[in-house]
Amino acid sequence: MSLIAALNRRYATKAFDATKKLPESIVEQLFALLRLSPSSTNIQPWHFIVASSDEGKARVAKGAGGSYSYNEAKILNASHVVLFCSRTQIDEAHLQKVLAAEERDGRFAASPDIKAAAHNTRVAYLNEHQYLKKDVSHWLEKQVYLNMGGFLLGAGLLGIDAVPLEGIDQAVLNAEFALNERDLTAVTAVALGYHAAADFNATLPKSRLAADEIFTVI
Repeated sequence: MSLIAALNRRYATKAFDATKKLPESIVEQLFALLRLSPSSTNIQPWHFIVASSDEGKARVAKGAGGSYSYNEAKILNASHVVLFCSRTQIDEAHLQKVLAAEERDGRFAASPDIKAAAHNTRVAYLNEHQYLKKDVSHWLEKQVYLNMGGFLLGAGLLGIDAVPLEGIDQAVLNAEFALNERDLTAVTAVALGYHAAADFNATLPKSRLAADEIFTVI
């Protein structure tokens, strides 16, 4: 499928067919999408809870109560649901874990100075957001949304239906999965699978602002 075809096919799925499950080959590619996503300075401030069993999806669906109940069926009927979590802070242990992974993967083979430069750059950006902009948690959540954008595009290229779910109770899910105890917080979720025949949004035309409204070419 071409990129433009995938972009035109992709839409926010409103109803999933609970009888259809994603094949394992697709699931493996979805995991790769999550793991290989870019992030500022490669800081990778995320964790993903992937629910595919009825029990797992029921736990995620606890975050779709009250005013968010309109999302409960999407979670329960989807093949898979990914809860996107962000780190609430970046400590030295996380910085060293990322640095060790980069070294293991051969990113510093050309020169040992590259390792120090990579670490110092990451710390510099972290310090800027921590001490000057004072927006570390927002900066880290931006990386999670960057991941989700690529994830939705990748799902579309794979021919999978998906919907991002900001309508969830983060506090409920933080408690359900003991996220705060791990310096994590729930941010958003994505439900994936194949749309149901009754999904009204599947046949509606895509609508976007005209190109001349949003592009300035210089």
